[in-house]
Amino acid sequence: MPVPPVIPAESAADRRRPWLVLAVCCMSLLIVSLDNTVLNVALPSVRRDLHTSVSGLQWTVDAYTLVLASLLMFSGSTADRAGRRRTFQIGLVVFTTASLLCSLAPGLGWLVAARMLQAVGGSMLNPVAMSIISNTFTDARQRARAIGVWSGVVGISMAAGPIIGGALVETAGWRAIFWLNIPIGLAALLLTRRYIPESRAPRPRRADPVGQVLVALLLAALTCAIIESPHRGWTSPLVLGCAAVAGCALPALLRYESRRTEPLLDLRFFRSAPFSGATVIAVAAFAALGGFLFVSSLYLQDVRGLDPLHTGVFLLPMAVMALLTAPLSGRTVAARGPRLPLLLAGSALCASAVLQALTFSERLPTAVLVVAYLLFGTGFGLVN
Repeated sequence: MPVPPVIPAESAADRRRPWLVLAVCCMSLLIVSLDNTVLNVALPSVRRDLHTSVSGLQWTVDAYTLVLASLLMFSGSTADRAGRRRTFQIGLVVFTTASLLCSLAPGLGWLVAARMLQAVGGSMLNPVAMSIISNTFTDARQRARAIGVWSGVVGISMAAGPIIGGALVETAGWRAIFWLNIPIGLAALLLTRRYIPESRAPRPRRADPVGQVLVALLLAALTCAIIESPHRGWTSPLVLGCAAVAGCALPALLRYESRRTEPLLDLRFFRSAPFSGATVIAVAAFAALGGFLFVSSLYLQDVRGLDPLHTGVFLLPMAVMALLTAPLSGRTVAARGPRLPLLLAGSALCASAVLQALTFSERLPTAVLVVAYLLFGTGFGLVN
């Protein structure tokens, strides 16, 4: 009687490996997300130590965002061609090294330059990590669970970031917030070499250097005009020059990308009303979040006189509500569509903005401030 062949069972190590890959990818997301939330709490300390203005603080935050937004698509397409693990490792090295340079910056210019280098590394982390996750989890249900865990890390960083940042600034100074990235980045680098396999896209898109330059030029000129206009004035040669550059770069980008067969920015997606609407809503929501964290940190410390740790505690209700309402919004979208969560999100965000605009003062009752922060967290969680 023939003996059937023995098929070896999947080992426990093989079953754990995808989740180890996910854990490494979540570590990269954690340091990028934490870096932005902890920095906002440290801004008043940075201003006092480096003797800079509010516009200087804006450059500290926006220089990072500018470079990150400019390079996200480029880094993703580069990873598809050159290898995702290789690009991810380079991103970890650059981000970790730049974090060390941020902590050693002797002046504002050095800090802004180091933040821009950080963004170069950050652009190679999150989009590439998402590609690694999609390539690792081939089963649709497991992939959905993995992306759910990945998304939860953002909520955790929002909730923990202000507290961690406040505690670090209070005990060791603002430079300590950048030290946090170094051990996590090094651990992620070592684990990447051990557990993440190399992968590439079967048909990667060709590079689009002209489109990349036009995107960077547009974002840089627009950002400079917005930041410098309050104290230089809209009639300043610098502001007018930046506005002119942005005004020329936008139509040039649209014209050039519409003629390419493999563009950096595929304009055909924007013919879809749902896609265009979702893009506008996402940009508005994250712009509101950035402004909220920036202004709230300065208000709580410079106007109300709170220390960094108590500033983090005050921001906690916003982060907790965002963490709680985000999964509720997801379930509502699955059951009833996106209209109800978006209407509720818009109402909550507008109510928070109006409440803060009408009541902000040095002696604003704590209860009113907490309500405003709860409303903002609810709105951001629902729209996110």
